[in-house]
Amino acid sequence: MTDDTGDTDTAAGDASDSAAGDASDSAAGDASDSAAGDASDSAAGDAAEDFSLDRFHEALEAEERPVATASEVARRLGTSQAAARDALAALVDRGDVDRLDVESDPVVFFPTDWGRLATRERVVAFPDRREIVVDRPTQFTRARLSQFAHLVDTTGTDPGTRGYLYRIRQEDVWAAPFEDADGLIASLRSVLPRRFEHLEEWIRDQWRRAHRFRLYTHEDGYVVLQAASESLMGNVADQHLDDDHLRAPISETEAWVNEDAVAAVKRALYDAGYPVEDDRDLDVGDPVDIDLTTDLRGYQETWVETFLDARSGVYVGPPGSGKTVAAIATIAAVGGETLILVPSRELAGQWREELLEHSTIDPADIGLYHGGRKEIRPVTIATYQIAGMDRHRALFDSRKWGLICFDEAHHISSPVYSRTAELQTKHRLGLSATPVRETGSEEEIYTLIGRPIGADWDELFEAGFVQEPEVEIRYVPWRDEMARNEYASADGRERRRLAAENPAKIEEVRYLLAAHRDKKALVFIEYLDQGEAIADALGVPFISGETPHRERAELFRRFRDDGGESDSDRDDVDALVVSRVGDEGIDLPNAELAIVASGLGGSRRQGSQRAGRTMRPAGSALVYVLATRGSSEEEFAQRQMRHLARKGIRVRETNVAE
Repeated sequence: MTDDTGDTDTAAGDASDSAAGDASDSAAGDASDSAAGDASDSAAGDAAEDFSLDRFHEALEAEERPVATASEVARRLGTSQAAARDALAALVDRGDVDRLDVESDPVVFFPTDWGRLATRERVVAFPDRREIVVDRPTQFTRARLSQFAHLVDTTGTDPGTRGYLYRIRQEDVWAAPFEDADGLIASLRSVLPRRFEHLEEWIRDQWRRAHRFRLYTHEDGYVVLQAASESLMGNVADQHLDDDHLRAPISETEAWVNEDAVAAVKRALYDAGYPVEDDRDLDVGDPVDIDLTTDLRGYQETWVETFLDARSGVYVGPPGSGKTVAAIATIAAVGGETLILVPSRELAGQWREELLEHSTIDPADIGLYHGGRKEIRPVTIATYQIAGMDRHRALFDSRKWGLICFDEAHHISSPVYSRTAELQTKHRLGLSATPVRETGSEEEIYTLIGRPIGADWDELFEAGFVQEPEVEIRYVPWRDEMARNEYASADGRERRRLAAENPAKIEEVRYLLAAHRDKKALVFIEYLDQGEAIADALGVPFISGETPHRERAELFRRFRDDGGESDSDRDDVDALVVSRVGDEGIDLPNAELAIVASGLGGSRRQGSQRAGRTMRPAGSALVYVLATRGSSEEEFAQRQMRHLARKGIRVRETNVAE
């Protein structure tokens, strides 16, 4: 903070500043009164009368701090320090402003309402930094902010008292799910205490940026890049695109694009701050005979309509929101042969079942293309691993695909990215609960596939389409002295492993399973030794990448099964310990309880996937995250759960007793 004595505001500072720096508040007031009297009592009174609470708020916003000294207020409002101090004193007398002695400044001032709101939501905007701080945010506020702002950090440890720091980045504005800038601005105004013209103008400018370049198909069949102005083509496109990206200029605002470089053009301009609208004529592919047999929910219909209008995009929604059904509806609406890319063989088989359940497709028209089978059919389901291999190029070349569907779309920046030339001519649909990568390369998803399309998680919770999970971080102590000492003497990666495998977690898992014995449970682990130890201690199956495919499929089937009519007939499994094989894509609708025993060093996406295993249309949903107290796991747990909090999910924290 800036000290009152550091200001040099004309004659008022000669006596007032010295007194403020050397004496207590009362002495500062005496000196201030004396200085004010020297300058003129009536002038000071007039200044105080003109100084409103709104003017004080303006000073705080300019200072970008929630509190300010009299000298800082004077500097920001262009008045003398004496006049500012008298005006603040008048506001204090009226009860509009409070004053506080702090160690580094004689006196700081803040609006009284902020103190009164200590037990309620508080929203403070810093428009110059494009940041919004929210204490005790409501679910409504978190949901609105998640549409156009990035959650940077959270503070506080007690349940219900966290503060959230959001930042509005240009890519957040570009990807915001609104028809126009007015819709985005309306959402912004719904959460901020008042309007901020400068911030709103910046948002409108970013929105305009997202509509300054477009790709379209010329009547002669080639691809054209069109800029909104001659200067954009000359100063932006020409400077950021390589020579082989464009074949030749057509006019001052248009250029002939090398069709193999479409993805590179889009990525280069995105990096330059100008996302490209893609209005090209895309391949439709040979017809495929398929109709949807399941009624769509309202938001799913909106997803499909939005996709058909844009012809590319990523359906974003929590597990259980029906992204796969919406994708099948999209396949039927596009009506062309389709390639579906998935991360695992289990998910390939699951997709086949979903297609047969929700559409009229002939089973003979569905092909599986992975390590065990190599079938290419009108609708082919392949793994990303196979699709990224050069020797399987026939997968891309053998049919005229009209639609490419990327399930778990964050995998797109794997070797499949090398197929950009083949992919860019098709309709492109991505599915993901959280299209985020820790490397910050989410732009690769949006430039290669398309913009996000999706309902707010909160809207699905409120409408009852998806059960909102209860998430709790449980900080587990060291109970084994030998394990504690081994951790203390280790460093680096070994420390992380030891914290993850804290033996006390086994008993905590046992306690949680016993407390919820009526619920189907998944226990997630990172290290195989720990998985085996928990499985042995609890007498439940352990599934990892080493588990044979047939055995894995059978265990998943038994987990989904409700069993027979009597206990003696039951062959179902109520709990599974799973490694990363359970993170993505495995449909386990009976999972009512998830316990994350380790793996907290993973990505935000992994945290969402694991928590998401319990998000289903009905029934209770519980997620417990175990973190060794006093270790880096505390930070990792908070980071992963912060991403869920951004989606509107409430997260609480508990310290487990020694």
